[in-house]
Amino acid sequence: MRKFIATPVAIIVLLAPVRLPAQSAAELGPETTQFVAITGPTVALTGVTVLDGTGAGARPNQTVVIEGNRIAAVGPAGAVDVPAGAEVRDLAGHTVIPGMIGLHNHMFYMGAGGRMSQGVVSSPRLYLAAGVTTIRTTGSVSPYADLNVKSNIERGLAPGPRMHVTAPYVTGPNPALGDMAQVTTPEEARRFVRYWAGEGASWIKAYTTIRRAELAAIIEEAHAHGLRVTGHICSITFQEAVDLGMDNIEHGFGTATDFDPRKRPDECPPNSMVMVGEQGDPSGEIARALVLSMVEAGVGMTSTMAVIEPMTKGRAVLDERTLEAMAPEVREDYLETVDAIQANPDWAMTEAHLQKHMTFERGFVEAGGVLAAGVDPTGIGGAIAGFGDQRNYELLIEAGFDAPTVIRIMSANGARIMGIEDELGTIEPGKLADLVVLQGDLEADSAIIRNVTVVFKDGVGYDSEKLIDSVKGMVGIR
Repeated sequence: MRKFIATPVAIIVLLAPVRLPAQSAAELGPETTQFVAITGPTVALTGVTVLDGTGAGARPNQTVVIEGNRIAAVGPAGAVDVPAGAEVRDLAGHTVIPGMIGLHNHMFYMGAGGRMSQGVVSSPRLYLAAGVTTIRTTGSVSPYADLNVKSNIERGLAPGPRMHVTAPYVTGPNPALGDMAQVTTPEEARRFVRYWAGEGASWIKAYTTIRRAELAAIIEEAHAHGLRVTGHICSITFQEAVDLGMDNIEHGFGTATDFDPRKRPDECPPNSMVMVGEQGDPSGEIARALVLSMVEAGVGMTSTMAVIEPMTKGRAVLDERTLEAMAPEVREDYLETVDAIQANPDWAMTEAHLQKHMTFERGFVEAGGVLAAGVDPTGIGGAIAGFGDQRNYELLIEAGFDAPTVIRIMSANGARIMGIEDELGTIEPGKLADLVVLQGDLEADSAIIRNVTVVFKDGVGYDSEKLIDSVKGMVGIR
């Protein structure tokens, strides 16, 4: 099998430091400023517990100083000088974490029964409200809608996270995937990449029926244009993706057809996710070899347990915030689907399947792998923008990771995979002031991840509750 090796020029382009655009409160329009609670330009958060995203333990009674759109200082109370004229917020009893970076966070929403809508209003507001200050739209259904939302946010015309837009899904021949680009030759694949690189996409996402020859061409062309490649793969095994030079792989254990004994080259076995869940061993010989290969090649993986959980028998997601955010007819369809899953004695996705995802992800991290996370608001609709990202935090804690590690997964690791770690992902002087203020002790109680009060993006503090209230009843229609 041919192994793709990036040229030295492509590697230099791909790994070049990224200087991100930033905003000040003065650049925001009225549609955005209505949600702003703290404008700066100089703000001091005092008395807070800091989980800084590096993996270090929580540091109590800290002062964080924001000047303009960057973090100016972080340190123990009394050891950090608060600038004269700073707006001082005494936040004793609060935890501050870096803005979360969602690596599988669509603008669209897919609900029960295949319902599909572009969440151009609700999605960006919910991401920001939940503390997700940067997202990658990992596969676009309406790429120009995504690019326009990104532009509006950057121009201050709408509130939302910093966006890295992925091109439309690209896959192999499959009549069932009618809204995706289907490439049948390497040249078609290269042409697809060149076009979307020119339109402003920064990532390419390969989908389930892509073939090796076309994927190799996509990766090579993308790297030559400074883009990166991820994928929800099936016809390609994880090991083949590593050998071809893919940068990131989505979903983890359930989509790894390396574990499926029916796998044939360039073919996606039917119902493979269920087969893997029933028969795959996430800590066996295949898994160990695969994980080591990914780690050695520096291929990151995205955890998306929040979208898997609602489809798991015995694991219905009935979070009141999620239900309130849904449009009434969307909520009704979702609850009917949940009831049908729980009543079905033959439903294939079980608690054991979810636990295997957790085991595989623990093994990946323990071996030195770079694990990030994203909500993927699809499936049966129980994982929605923002709230699903917060649920990922709780599920990763349940999987056996401690709080500092999960914060690193959901912030610094995402930044590393995206190539923006010099600007974002940790609470350190000089980095962009993307911070999340949580009421309570997050290290003591994972549910505190839901208690967001203020979210800073570029040093501007947004009122989480106002953002959430503005889109109640809107998910699934706007």
